[in-house]
Amino acid sequence: ASLTCAHLLRALLGAFSLLFQLFSPRRPAMSGKKLPAVSNPLLLLSATQLAKKIRRKEVSSVEVVQAYIDRIQEVNPLVNAVVKDRFDAALQEAAQVDKLIEEETGGEEVLEDRLPLLGVPLSVKESYCLQGMPNTTGVVSRRGIVATVDAPPLVQLKRAGAIPLGVTNTPELCMWWETHNHLYGITNNPYDLERMVGGSSGGEGSILGAAGSVIGVGSDIGGSIRMPCFFNGVFGHKTTPGVITCENQYPPASGRDKEYLSLGPMCRYSEDLLPMLKIMAEPNTHMLSLNTKVDLKKLRFFTVPDDGGSPSTYPVSRELVEIQSKVVERLEADLGVKVQEVRFPELHYGFRIWDTYLGLSDDEGKPPKPFAQLMGEPGRPAWPLWELLKWMVGKSDHTIPAIVMGLHDMLRVFKPSPYIIKQKEKLQRDVEELLGTDGVFLYPSHPRVAPKHHHTLFRPTDFAYTAIINTLGLPATQCPLGLGKEGLPLGVQVVAGKLQDHLTLEVALYLEKTFGGWRDPGAN
Repeated sequence: ASLTCAHLLRALLGAFSLLFQLFSPRRPAMSGKKLPAVSNPLLLLSATQLAKKIRRKEVSSVEVVQAYIDRIQEVNPLVNAVVKDRFDAALQEAAQVDKLIEEETGGEEVLEDRLPLLGVPLSVKESYCLQGMPNTTGVVSRRGIVATVDAPPLVQLKRAGAIPLGVTNTPELCMWWETHNHLYGITNNPYDLERMVGGSSGGEGSILGAAGSVIGVGSDIGGSIRMPCFFNGVFGHKTTPGVITCENQYPPASGRDKEYLSLGPMCRYSEDLLPMLKIMAEPNTHMLSLNTKVDLKKLRFFTVPDDGGSPSTYPVSRELVEIQSKVVERLEADLGVKVQEVRFPELHYGFRIWDTYLGLSDDEGKPPKPFAQLMGEPGRPAWPLWELLKWMVGKSDHTIPAIVMGLHDMLRVFKPSPYIIKQKEKLQRDVEELLGTDGVFLYPSHPRVAPKHHHTLFRPTDFAYTAIINTLGLPATQCPLGLGKEGLPLGVQVVAGKLQDHLTLEVALYLEKTFGGWRDPGAN
């Protein structure tokens, strides 16, 4: 019998992980190096607090923007998260903000209503089009391509007064969960520079965790917001699909991507998630109940401990099992609710379900764009097998995960398994029936804390813990829960029914208050 796509990908990466050890160049050792602690108190305020201080003239936007520029210059040589800055332009825009505030006659309330993020710095995932900034997603052949427009969510954030500082690193073509490419290099975890930051919004997660940014934007088709936020100890929200437009990103959505691709905010402080989402979701904010007050005591809570022991994924580590149990204990003690443990046998097939549905054609019968074609743009499609041979002698412009993804795409069995389709449909029905409009469940963001660099090659499908939530089309918020025994961030994702994003955002506020939220990596 032919191998399934899941087995094929695992077999390919299992074989190539050995090749990687043999042929990959050695990277400079970061052992013993550590990020400096935060020294400027402005870096310890949320975007909401900063905006208020700027409006009240308690601090200038120039001071805030300069504080973040200084921090990026301090930490970026260690984490390699920001790949292109616009510091001079940002300072000019901050000066214009300060002038506007001096001349405003309508009062603080007018500014808050019209420009809720006025003067606050922002970092941006490089796959988003940000006018004047590169838009390559780490593809060497796209070197020199510069965005001529802003992606719609950035238009809204800039209209709200946010000031972009620069763009951050991604994996090649955003289709891997370690942030590494041959154009910008590899991005390091601020809590341990020998470890990975996740992907594909990995540069965002890293610079936020390093206190080089306070708010950022990411996109998520298999965990690309939640994994980096988990590994780097910050908050991230995967919005219900279809609310925030995915226009003006690279790679562009194709096939049925739009059903599973979500955009959303990434923040160090949970109170910034809701105002950012309100802004990014325009003009579709009405689809969500973001102004509805949530009483946590009236919600129904569930906990899903794991995927049932799928052979495709690592078992959930003991410390992550324990921290999720502590969340359950605190919810029950603080809110007087009963958190019910539930299990879904279909989660066993999480990766296969995600991989199957991502390969389906859209309603017009158009299949997803071939990965090899994306690898070669704006020129001719790449030949993955040829690129593998070139890589073995150090001549390929592509990373081994991208090459393997190209091979996997070429060998994919396009006729979906009826059994897998049946499993997904049953899971969808059961989850939606369980959650309704007033239920949330806890689920691990990943089976282990941030792995060492390149260890994704040995367990390539561990991202199934986040990916299955994409296939179900549900909103989810990753919440940090302190640091584990190795000083690495712990966390959990909170999942709600479709369009019930406000529920998970309220739980995020509670969890930050209860478990402390983000921790300064330089102070640990």
